[in-house]
Formats: sequence, structure tokens, C-alpha cells
Amino acid sequence: MTPVALGIPSVRTKPIADRRVSRQIMVGSVPVGGDAPVSVQSMTTTVTADINSTLQQIAELTAAGCQIVRVAVPSQDDAEALPVIAKKSQIPVIADIHFQPKYVFAAIEAGCAAVRVNPGNIKKFDDKVGEIAKAAAANGVPIRIGVNAGSLDPRLLAKYGKATPEALVESALWECSLFEEHGFRDIKISVKHNDPVVMVQAYRLLAAQCDYPLHLGVTEAGPAFQGTIKSAVAFGALLSEGIGDTIRVSLSAPPVEEIKVGIGILESFNLRERGLEIVSCPSCGRAQVDVYTLAEQVQAGLTGLKIPLRVAVMGCVVNGPGEAREADLGVASGNGKGQIFVKGEVIKTVPESQIVETLIEEALRLAEAMGVEIDLDDLDESPGPEVTVH
Repeated sequence: MTPVALGIPSVRTKPIADRRVSRQIMVGSVPVGGDAPVSVQSMTTTVTADINSTLQQIAELTAAGCQIVRVAVPSQDDAEALPVIAKKSQIPVIADIHFQPKYVFAAIEAGCAAVRVNPGNIKKFDDKVGEIAKAAAANGVPIRIGVNAGSLDPRLLAKYGKATPEALVESALWECSLFEEHGFRDIKISVKHNDPVVMVQAYRLLAAQCDYPLHLGVTEAGPAFQGTIKSAVAFGALLSEGIGDTIRVSLSAPPVEEIKVGIGILESFNLRERGLEIVSCPSCGRAQVDVYTLAEQVQAGLTGLKIPLRVAVMGCVVNGPGEAREADLGVASGNGKGQIFVKGEVIKTVPESQIVETLIEEALRLAEAMGVEIDLDDLDESPGPEVTVH
């Protein structure tokens, strides 16, 4: 059977900008920086010492597309759980360390893929840099220097008055210089702020002053809607300039939601191959069918279809035929019926009540033509597709 060319766009659009040149580090099996794709990560919300719950959440994140996961290590019990978690996780595990430098060494010994340190709230951190560099180098463990506006070094707060972009960058580069004195450069950096404007300015300054890979994040971004907007705006500004090597969307929401948003942002910039995309109109007075319900039902029915496929669900004759024709699969609806398009050609007209089932059937035929085996039980278990509203 001749394969059917699927995907959007048919001729791949180039990324919006050339990537900033940076050195590459390895976080376990995942390359970060250099010419590696921008990776997506999240952080568990479980108590790390609860090994089963933590591994279960890591498995859920992995299934959603997470490539790197971070776990909190605020206590000795958490540190003692790290060897099992690092060994059994399917994706690289980063230990997140605050306050107690002894847990940095515990994480390295446990086999974590990397360690995140926050110099602003670890007592006498600078005095421990030599020991940390030696241990990390001996075990091939990179260090993320994670500077946060909410926990900036008191010395820099006194100097700048608040967490300005310049203060964040100075803090990060100062710590890098201490590691460099010991010949350690297996570093990535983050300079996070809850204000997207300050965050963008900080990363721009940082990108101009070093070649370390950069971890993008808007810290304490807020609930799902607000946090998604903040992250998309900030990441979009930086990624459009080629800045950013790995991202974490910080939401007051289940971690899997962070992965959905992160993947969607990267797909929008052609920094990751797009998957299933539902193109639907926002509806208006011209609509002659219930577009909202149709789009939701098609999205629900095709969620889990792991192929690059654009499906257009349109509600009137103004933009409907054009959008449906440009998609891999689509419907232009009106007067209680819908014209079904496959690869730009009208193949049939069906009553409105049959639009959803027809689109799902045709999507499965396209997948079959590609040689993709579909388990119908999986079609509602994966993260939802991107929805583009025209």
C-alpha cells in the first residue's frame, strides 16, 4: 500500500529563528544545548520519600511527553529515596536542592542525572563549590544553577534593591565563575522571575554573556490559564530569538498540564514535530451548525491518535471550504450537513449527526494508510491535541 503523506504543513516551515549557539551537556540520556532539540521538563508534586507515588507520577509525565523530571529533596528521607527513583525512572531525574548542601552530594551519589542548586538559599554555598565540582565531575553529573527572584542572594538584593534582570544574571554568572575556577563547566542556567517582562530581559542579558545552555521558566506563573499565558508569552519572545534549550512551564495545576502546554509552545514554533491539530472556527452569526460541540467531540474522539494530522472543523461557507481543503481532513458545515474533505478533495456529504463519526473513521483510514496500527482503547488516554481557533 502506498503511504499517504500526512502532516502540517506539507512542506515543513523552518523554525522562526536560528538557535543561539551554546555548549551541550548531557542530562542522563537527554542532550541539552548545542544542536539538540529544545526539551520539555516538569517537576513532581509528590513527597519524594513516597517512592511509589513519585514513580507513578513520573510514569504519567513520561507518557505525556516529559523528557526530564525534577524531584524535590528537602529532607533526609527524600535523599534516601533518590537511588531507587533514579534507577527506576524511565526519564532522567534531577534532584532539586535548597538550603542543605549535603543533599547535593547525596543526589550525585544516588545516580541522579543532574542536580539543581539555588545558590541564594544554600548557606555558605560558595564555600562548597570546589567539593561539589569535584564530585559532579567524577560522576558525570551536570549542575543547574537556578537563580530565582524570590530567593536571590541577599548581597545582590542589597546592591540592586530588588530582583532586577541585572541582579539575576550577576548572581548566575558569579556562581558559574566559581565552578569554572575548578575547571567545571558542565552547567546549565536558569534566571526565573514571575514577571515575564523581567524574565525575558534577564535571559536576553544572560544569553549575550555566556554560552551555557539555558533552562527557561517563568517561576510562580500561577493557575493554569494565567500561567499558560505568561509562559507562552515569555517563551515565545525568547524562542523567537533562538534563546532557550530546555523549558519548564510552572503551573498551579497537575504536572501533566505543564507538559501539554510546553509541547504546544514548541510545536507552535516548529521546534517539535507537530502531532494532532484541530483547526476550528470560533463560531459567529454565520454558523449554521453547533461548531463548539462538533470541535469538542472530534477532539475527544481523536485524542490519542499519534500521527501528524490537521483536522479542520468549520461552521460556515465563508472560510469553511478553504480551511477544510488545506487540512489533511476536514468538514465544511452548513444547513444541517457537512462536506467531508480528505487531502483537499470532497469525498462525501453527510448529515450533521454523522459528521463526528465520519471524521473519526476517515482519520483512522489515513492512519492505516500510513501503516500506523491504532488501538481504539488508546484514543482517549493521551494528552489532547492542539486546538487552533481561526
